[in-house]
Amino acid sequence: MRGVPPATRKPAQRVPELRALLRRANRAYYVDHAPIMSDPEFDRLLAELDALEKAHPELDDPDSPTHRVGGEPIEGFRTIAHRVPMLSIDNAYDTTEVRDWYARVLKGLSRDDAGLFDSTSKDVRLVCDPKIDGLAISLRYEKGRLVHAVTRGDGVKGDDVTHAARVIRAIPLVLESTTPPHVLEVRGEIYLPISEFERINKEREAQDEDLFMNPRNAAAGTLKQLDPGAIAQRRLGFVAHGRGEIDTEFASSYTDLLAQLRALGVPTNRHSIACEGIDKAIKAIEAFDRARHDLDYATDGMVVRVDDFASQAALGTTSKSPRWIMAYKYAPERTTTRLLKVEHQVGKTGKITPRAVMEPVLLSGTTVRHATLHNYGRVRDAATEREGERTDIRIGDLVQVEKAGEIIPQVVGVVLGERPKNAAKVTPPEACPRCAGPVEIEPPEGVEQPLLETARRCVNPECPAQIREKLVWFAGRKQMDIDGLGEKTIDQILAEPSIPLATFADIFRLHEHREKLLALDRMGEKKVDNLLAGIESAKGRGLAKVLSGMGIRYVGDTTSKLLARRFKDLDDLLSVGEESLRPKSLSRDAARALGFPDDPADRPETGLGKDTAPAVHAYLRSKAARRTFDDLARVGVDLTSHDYAAGRAAPQGPFAGKTIVLTGTLAGYDRETLKALLEGMGAKVTGSVSKNTHLVIAGNEAGSKLTKAQDLGVEIWDEARLNDELAKANG
Repeated sequence: MRGVPPATRKPAQRVPELRALLRRANRAYYVDHAPIMSDPEFDRLLAELDALEKAHPELDDPDSPTHRVGGEPIEGFRTIAHRVPMLSIDNAYDTTEVRDWYARVLKGLSRDDAGLFDSTSKDVRLVCDPKIDGLAISLRYEKGRLVHAVTRGDGVKGDDVTHAARVIRAIPLVLESTTPPHVLEVRGEIYLPISEFERINKEREAQDEDLFMNPRNAAAGTLKQLDPGAIAQRRLGFVAHGRGEIDTEFASSYTDLLAQLRALGVPTNRHSIACEGIDKAIKAIEAFDRARHDLDYATDGMVVRVDDFASQAALGTTSKSPRWIMAYKYAPERTTTRLLKVEHQVGKTGKITPRAVMEPVLLSGTTVRHATLHNYGRVRDAATEREGERTDIRIGDLVQVEKAGEIIPQVVGVVLGERPKNAAKVTPPEACPRCAGPVEIEPPEGVEQPLLETARRCVNPECPAQIREKLVWFAGRKQMDIDGLGEKTIDQILAEPSIPLATFADIFRLHEHREKLLALDRMGEKKVDNLLAGIESAKGRGLAKVLSGMGIRYVGDTTSKLLARRFKDLDDLLSVGEESLRPKSLSRDAARALGFPDDPADRPETGLGKDTAPAVHAYLRSKAARRTFDDLARVGVDLTSHDYAAGRAAPQGPFAGKTIVLTGTLAGYDRETLKALLEGMGAKVTGSVSKNTHLVIAGNEAGSKLTKAQDLGVEIWDEARLNDELAKANG
């Protein structure tokens, strides 16, 4: 087809040509580190391919580069067992420990039964790899195609994140070989490039969201996403550094493995270096420490391993770690500077975090002016320059600063000998800095032992710092289920200042702004009318849905339903004292005084206990809560209980009073429908297995919850037993 313009070629010819070109571009960028086209050119060709595939669906291919931009969100994670366990690696923190490890390697390889060396004087070939601060992953290829991507998990089993791996451009969907191994498991690291990390944090800061602490946390949060489209936007990277199950002779050494993987189009780290003996390995470790700060990924050490696979097998493993590999960890860079003031930042969850404002200082190649102080407990109890001594952090102190994960600066100590006489104590805010609403402290005051504060939160659900996330939650399917009011629509409305949307009640006033809604991008009459109809319908959801949707701390879906069974309406709920919210935890005398039975098993279940009820009660009686409830009532939201159980006969049957956990896939039931059915028959359905669980109902591919139930001796039913019991209960 040389000389024929791309636009005039037939789709059946152009589509494979584009796919091959885009795959070659991915390999050039991620494997060869020699890009053959710019990002805009790649995007242009990808858009051309996408348009052709949509116009000619018969040419579609599930492994096409176009499928890397996203897809339908998955419903949840399933667990997959590793065919070969993913063991942890022992760490070393100085070169003496590295030499000690090498001495053990030499001793192990000189044993008579090893038969590899005649003496301990011979050097062993080692390979040093940068220790990328990411997430370990196992990629399983069968006949050259990616079939599973599984996280490390507990080393024996992990979460299936194939939906995420398929949208990471660095991971090949098809290996570059006409005769690949039937089974090839590639072990490696998924990471977030520093440039992407900084871009995402800038966007989160602009949206007043909590910043990610380091690239590893951001990568972990990305893999927990259920929406492949959201994952694709994060532009994660991947490098291979090991093997799992392989069904054929594939490589005799680690360096050979890396070469074979690169030939198949799998990225490996170009900074890997082979070394003869420990002296050269230590020189490589020291050299990389000087160079690593210029890389576009976070590193915290160097992994050193025996190169030869036969030697690895001879050395074997301990119960948790291979003997043939260790990780040298670099000491974090630290410097000192003066603390000028402390700002109090409110995150989307209401958490109030102290942030240090300091005299600018150069740290790991960048100028640092701000650093996290984590929480007010750490402010009150910080390490000093004198080992073992603790003190508080004060304004004016000379503080020690280092970068967590080499990225986020944090204050880690105080140079107490340099404290000025006028150093001022840091005063935690008693009210929310953004909305002046009530603040909750963790652990709560009055605990038996004096614990340091670990968190301070604004509990006003209409705090401006939290309102966007609260609105999204309130409108969600499991809460008020407002059809048409998803994240994108909420963001559109929030971006239009002439449409007020600052409270839950404002949602129900949107009908007053119909013309302004119509003026928004891609908001035609049908879409707006459907949205307003969905909002009107949501007014009648009842008390349980309102409580669940408000995002009150400790009041989720289960607790809100239990409270709605106990109280007939909002006024009934607000009229009781704190003890009435936790009848199960009351002493016999306290229970009698409130008219509850002596036996806790006979008292009503509210989902709240002695540690959580005080916080919920304090919020329900706060001015912020009263304003919220009054505003919802004014716009016509139903605050009566649709689940009130007083006066009804107590539920009977095999599910009444039982705490049940659902796990796996049940062929005949949707999870939410079954949950509602069981709750209607008197059960409490929770998400985790504990010693208080009465019953686990397990479907196909049940994972860790089933295992834990077996370990605890909890009763387990399959779907057939469930059907039998439901039939009996329904007569």
